[in-house]
Amino acid sequence: MNDQTVQIFLADESATLELGRRIAQIVEPGLLIALHGDLGAGKTTLARGVLRGLGYDGRVKSPTYTLVELYELSRLHLYHFDFYRFNDPRELGDAGFREAFNGNAVCIVEWPERAVDILPAPDLDIRLIEERGGRKVLLAATTEKGKHCLARLPS
Repeated sequence: MNDQTVQIFLADESATLELGRRIAQIVEPGLLIALHGDLGAGKTTLARGVLRGLGYDGRVKSPTYTLVELYELSRLHLYHFDFYRFNDPRELGDAGFREAFNGNAVCIVEWPERAVDILPAPDLDIRLIEERGGRKVLLAATTEKGKHCLARLPS
């Protein structure tokens, strides 16, 4: 593993929420976070933790059926996408979602591989892998902005 990748073991849901709160401390406008993992791996839970860490205390639901949920927070706007039900990557443009990736908002994308040809490169690429009753998480910085953020991730 190099200095642009961090590996963490999460024993349970509360550990996943706590990692999200830690990530919230490093997010900045324009950040694109890609979340990979099987169904039930904890992607939405991690996104919920980020939102909690940013001060949002309302209901956080998976945007599986709506494709996107927008959270307008005091210091930034956060778009939470879920492309699990995406059939055609052109739907992103057709639905007008491209504007969300404008550099002014934080975008968290579940199932980014379903829209890989149209999404910008993620700044942080996060993989949740079931392991020993918990989750192994691999956080990789794939851009300079991502490297800057990952270097500031609190322990």
